[in-house]
Amino acid sequence: MPSPAYLPESHVRVVGSFEELIATPFSDGVNALCWPRMLDGDFGEVAALLGLERGITILDPGTLHALPLSPAGQKAVEMMLADHRLLSEHGLEPVLNGINGYVQPEETGPVRTDVCSWHADSATAEVDTWLCTYHGESSEGLPNEQAVRRIDVPETRALLLESYGGVDDEGFCEWLNDRYYDLHYVPLPHAKPYSFGVGNLWRVATLHDGCVVPPCVHRAPDPVPGKTRLLLIS
Repeated sequence: MPSPAYLPESHVRVVGSFEELIATPFSDGVNALCWPRMLDGDFGEVAALLGLERGITILDPGTLHALPLSPAGQKAVEMMLADHRLLSEHGLEPVLNGINGYVQPEETGPVRTDVCSWHADSATAEVDTWLCTYHGESSEGLPNEQAVRRIDVPETRALLLESYGGVDDEGFCEWLNDRYYDLHYVPLPHAKPYSFGVGNLWRVATLHDGCVVPPCVHRAPDPVPGKTRLLLIS
């Protein structure tokens, strides 16, 4: 199975099966695992027939099976639900999403913190993030050495400190953490992002106690009005 066009070998390892994907440990700086796949079915037909409102919609089996699909569209639904079952059987909590843009919060701070910003996921337990884009633009990753945390950019930190209204002390660091500012990144000028691709199943490292590698820096694509994405995430 062909791999995506460009993957940084220092951070991404390509595997050949789900069993290898779930069993391979993160190590030696590798913080993303990719199982390349070419999936059968017409996922575009599924996306078109869903007719989603703006925002993120959780797709349950009943909704998907109720669509008046062609055989190719039915095959796409079967593939999505098979992935959902596979991850569930291995103790994960996958969700199938239909995404028609994102609804931004009414109040936004001085730093962007939505999923379309370069960010790392964090967790209080030893868990990873699983992703597969079935239709639409896919997520992207960024090698850690090609990014810097937004809070470490002097101009940005000054803006955040002004919003905080205090001094740059332990309380300020806690304030940044509480608002997830410390999980968002900006690419360096020479940065070369890589695409997660469509159909590929990914497992990426999160920030948690005991993680032996840096968390994977990634982002969702900026939404395009009327362009629905089909996504599995856990």
